[in-house]
Amino acid sequence: MQSIPILGIDDTAHLLKVLEEFLDKSEATFAMVIDRGGAVLTQHGDLPSDTDSMIVAALAAGSFAATKELARRLGEAEFNTLHQQGQCAQVLTCSVDDDAILVTVFGPQTTQGLVRFYSVNAITRIAAVLNQARTNQQVLPVFSESDVQSAEEIFNR
Repeated sequence: MQSIPILGIDDTAHLLKVLEEFLDKSEATFAMVIDRGGAVLTQHGDLPSDTDSMIVAALAAGSFAATKELARRLGEAEFNTLHQQGQCAQVLTCSVDDDAILVTVFGPQTTQGLVRFYSVNAITRIAAVLNQARTNQQVLPVFSESDVQSAEEIFNR
């Protein structure tokens, strides 16, 4: 399991562009990329006015985690996609990589098939942005014992 990188302005802009194009093509109303813990990395589109996207993210992450455990108990590593359908709204939750999830909300203006079709490309592009950001992460210097001793001498003065 890798970690979610710290996203720079360019990374965030690229993710936002991916979501914008995904929503435009799929005709879904809202999409967000979250980490497996439910933290929102980026989002685009509209939810009902009384809906908090942070709560949606946390609940989607929890639901996906429960589904992962169900898959494990059935001999699968993971179910890559979770679909939930109500009378007016549907949610498609898809694994991006070991650390991120794409959550898409859509209504009767589109179909699950269309959303799933365009999510494949969006997931590939999101994963590429996250992997590039991981590659670009600055590695913090490791201090040697002599550095620590030097620092102690300075602070003891």
